Amino acid sequence: MLYRRPGQATGLKRAWKYRYMSTGVPPWRPAAVLDEWVLKEARPISLRQLTFFGRTLTEDRLKSSANYVRTELPTRLAHRLRDMQTLPYVVVTNPHMSHVYELYHKAFDTFRRVREIKSIEDNDRFCTIIQDTLQEHLSVIPRLAMGVLECQGLMKPEEMDRFMNTLLRSRISRRVIAEQHLALTETYHSPWHFPNAKDDLDPNAEFVGEVFLKCNAREVVENCGKMALNLAKQAWGLDSVVPKISLQGHLEATFPYILSHLEYIVGELLRNSIQAVIERYKDLPGTPPPIEVLICETPQHVIIRISDQGGGIPKEFLPYLWSFSKGPRRETRLKNLYQVPKMAATMQELRFPDPETTNPTISTSAKSKRMYDRSLSSLTYRPPDLRLGMGLPMSRVYAEYWAGNLELHNLEGYGVDAFLQISKLGNKNEQLSTRASMDAV
Repeated sequence: MLYRRPGQATGLKRAWKYRYMSTGVPPWRPAAVLDEWVLKEARPISLRQLTFFGRTLTEDRLKSSANYVRTELPTRLAHRLRDMQTLPYVVVTNPHMSHVYELYHKAFDTFRRVREIKSIEDNDRFCTIIQDTLQEHLSVIPRLAMGVLECQGLMKPEEMDRFMNTLLRSRISRRVIAEQHLALTETYHSPWHFPNAKDDLDPNAEFVGEVFLKCNAREVVENCGKMALNLAKQAWGLDSVVPKISLQGHLEATFPYILSHLEYIVGELLRNSIQAVIERYKDLPGTPPPIEVLICETPQHVIIRISDQGGGIPKEFLPYLWSFSKGPRRETRLKNLYQVPKMAATMQELRFPDPETTNPTISTSAKSKRMYDRSLSSLTYRPPDLRLGMGLPMSRVYAEYWAGNLELHNLEGYGVDAFLQISKLGNKNEQLSTRASMDAV
């Protein structure tokens, strides 16, 4: 048995901390605690299940929600930490990757130590920890993206993309359950909340926490379209001619969804189409052709097709459309990412730096505006004309998270058709890569 002199442990910690600060290498930590949590399975949840805790929100249900989040967050973080430990040493010691690793380990160590939530006071203290962690982790997306680009050639591009997709999908999953619990806690403390109400969800209610129960595809397209066109006019000049957006199909189709996810996907697709059409027709007389949006409702899905006549995508770019780690303009993308220290991956954070610029807030109703008043996107900002090279792959991560799909059909020389398929019933579990290898290199 090894014996340690008094103060030796503190000295070792200081030595490892100095090594991390001077070299960027993550400090060594005992693996036993992480091994214990890696053995646990994450418990995926559906949109329908997310709304369960909000039905007649009693103290017991709020505490049940808190304890679910309390155990899920360290479990999901543990698997992603183990994934990072299995990366080649030269990759995990990249300063950006190491930064993310340290954030994850700090959050894992914090959440695993939270004791069972037994009272509203316990829950309120837990919510403070969640809020602080969510804010601290706003740097994760840009730092991961920079790390992946700087590590080109150190791993196979397919393996790096798979790693990036896994981390981003897990990040979405943690934020969904954390922000849902924060929203339920806010509802519980609101003056209009009545814990002894009937055990039925108000049929006229629009939100349960962060879940928008009656998400209308037409309204989302219209609102995202207005914002995208406004941003385009600011980028190209207020007198520039921008394409119209025409809508047809099943315009009254509704479904439960996380509104910010859908807005990000639709916003990115419309921004791409608007930019392509403007660039192709800016020097030509007449009005550019419209961007056509078709909404199709089936018993199981809602499908949104966005079609433009922007000339299509050059074939040399097609292999890189869905990749975070490969493609041209690497140095430009890195330079642009350095200008985005924080990123929530929402449509609301897109705005120009001029404080007098007016960007319309996306909102489908007065009730939905409260979501954005407290949204973490209010803490982030990125100019919409900065090309980061991650809009499409990030949109696909969002789409596939709730068992949906995003595809592009390219007609080079003519235009692009984008197809977004959404699960309509809200009964599909979040798509997680839950398991991690026990053996780290």
